[in-house]
Amino acid sequence: MIPLFEKIKEVARTLLPVTILVMVLCFTIIDAEADIIIRFIVGSVMLLIGLSVFLWGVDLAMKPIGEQMSLEVAYSKSPFKIAVLGFLLGFLITVAEPDLLILGMQLEQASGGALNASAIVYLVSTGVGVMVSLGVFKLLQDKPLSAFMAITYGVILVLAFLVSEEFLAISFDASGATTGALTTPFVLALSLGLSKVKGGKHSEENSFGLVGIMSAGPVLAVMLMSVISGQKNIRGDMGEFVAAEGVLGPIINSIPAVFVESLIALLPISVLFFIFDFKKFKLSRDEISGIIKGLVFTLAGLTLFLAAVNSGFLDMGRIIGMEIAGLNRWMLIGTGFLLGLITVLVEPAVHVLGGQIEEVTGGHIPINLIRISLSIGVGIAIALSMVRIAVPEVKLWYFLLSGFAIAILLSFFSDPVFIGIAFDAGGVASGPMTATFVLAFAQGAAAVVDTANVLVDGFGVIAMVAMAPVLSIMILGTIFRHKKVEYPAVENKAFKAPHLLEEATVRHDCILAVIDRGFAEKVVDIARQAGAGGATIIHGRGVDENQKVKLPILQIELQPEKEIVLLITGAHVSACVADSLLRDAQLAENGKIAVYMSTTQAMAETIASGKDPGDSECDA
Repeated sequence: MIPLFEKIKEVARTLLPVTILVMVLCFTIIDAEADIIIRFIVGSVMLLIGLSVFLWGVDLAMKPIGEQMSLEVAYSKSPFKIAVLGFLLGFLITVAEPDLLILGMQLEQASGGALNASAIVYLVSTGVGVMVSLGVFKLLQDKPLSAFMAITYGVILVLAFLVSEEFLAISFDASGATTGALTTPFVLALSLGLSKVKGGKHSEENSFGLVGIMSAGPVLAVMLMSVISGQKNIRGDMGEFVAAEGVLGPIINSIPAVFVESLIALLPISVLFFIFDFKKFKLSRDEISGIIKGLVFTLAGLTLFLAAVNSGFLDMGRIIGMEIAGLNRWMLIGTGFLLGLITVLVEPAVHVLGGQIEEVTGGHIPINLIRISLSIGVGIAIALSMVRIAVPEVKLWYFLLSGFAIAILLSFFSDPVFIGIAFDAGGVASGPMTATFVLAFAQGAAAVVDTANVLVDGFGVIAMVAMAPVLSIMILGTIFRHKKVEYPAVENKAFKAPHLLEEATVRHDCILAVIDRGFAEKVVDIARQAGAGGATIIHGRGVDENQKVKLPILQIELQPEKEIVLLITGAHVSACVADSLLRDAQLAENGKIAVYMSTTQAMAETIASGKDPGDSECDA
């Protein structure tokens, strides 16, 4: 139960600001009925419990399932099998994503039935399946993410000029809705497992990016559907909003339908996993028991979470949007910024992404810095979405196309690890809270403002939320990469093996080579050519005290990635090995190598023989 309490504390810290903001608005400028306020409070408690249980279930079930399926994909030798598995995993996990189901329902209601919810869901899921399949091939073949995304968004840019404003907003909103509470942890686990199997010096960068790749699938699918079918505009009328009456009644009545939706969300991918386990994985009874337990917790948590969102948060978000827009449309901008600043912290997918960042980087990329960037970026994004509602001359594509174009350009100058994180963050920031509370807030505001169109201006906010973190974190990655560390000059001279002990007791020397990441294998090759044997490579981050790099203003330390190569060499070749490493121009200039050497007794031989080091009789 300790992990559950930890999740509760984690969610409580992020949920409290949203609840406080809503309550302050309700007791100051918003005229909301008592039933709605009480239902919102009850929904907040349900959300706290549901989200905590859900995140616990994700740790127990969805992550192991994703990792096991990644092994099946990675070890498949047939390109056709890899493509089919990648498509199935992407399609099945998306076709039942609750966020996408909610968006489909809202699109059908806003268009007066002109758009069918099920058709949107299956169309978007197909796009996701195709992009996941392509993303898996990219990862396994170690292709750069920046070039892949540049080509993808280049195609999107061309299609954007061929579709109407409605389809532009819907396509990017669908993209954000696909990366929700269910798909994100699964796809993150899938990419992490694939990168571990693939290995190599780009393993850390490959752990991220697949969520960002799959996010492009819905955009391409919806735009291509509009272009191929020739459908330019959507005609429909959104009915008048009437809030549900009562406190517990609407919540209780919504639970059966939400439970079925959640069950459908988990069933396809669970069945696929158990089929593979029966035929190939053959996991132990304890492992299967843990996964089943996790699936039950995930189902229960997701049901409570969605029931709370649909019954409490959806109505409250729409009412706040309508009330503020009716009072003063310019107040929408400030309120939108505050909502974005704090709402992104409650997204379940943000918690999952943060955990993956900690695991793959060993905690060396500051999670607080990532969260600050996400919050500020999303706050600005929602504020700009409110500007679109208040000022009819401002169009969605002004921000979307220019924002993604700048992000793609920066990807060629950013730190490689930040590229995948940025595109993943764009997907995870637009999760359940954005697809319900924030989208309802925007639709409520658009319904009141005379010059706004609900289908054009009421949608697109998820798209803005998905774009902002990509741009903000890419800027952060560019600053990080080009913030150089000044290293003291190392005198390039030959080492001479020290002889502090008598020749009879000196057998080996220990050489430590500290080098920038990516050069360790070259160090090993040069050392072996000079007479060294095996080597141990350690990867991490760190600098000397006087070499720390801090981002200006925030004063958050970002340590460069380093590799340490440990060599145990015979004393008669130690000087030659060290000298060869220091004289290599590439290691000195590009790798910033530093070599340290000290004497040691013949530890490898004495440990293997079980003798006391002083009793060693091995020859040097």
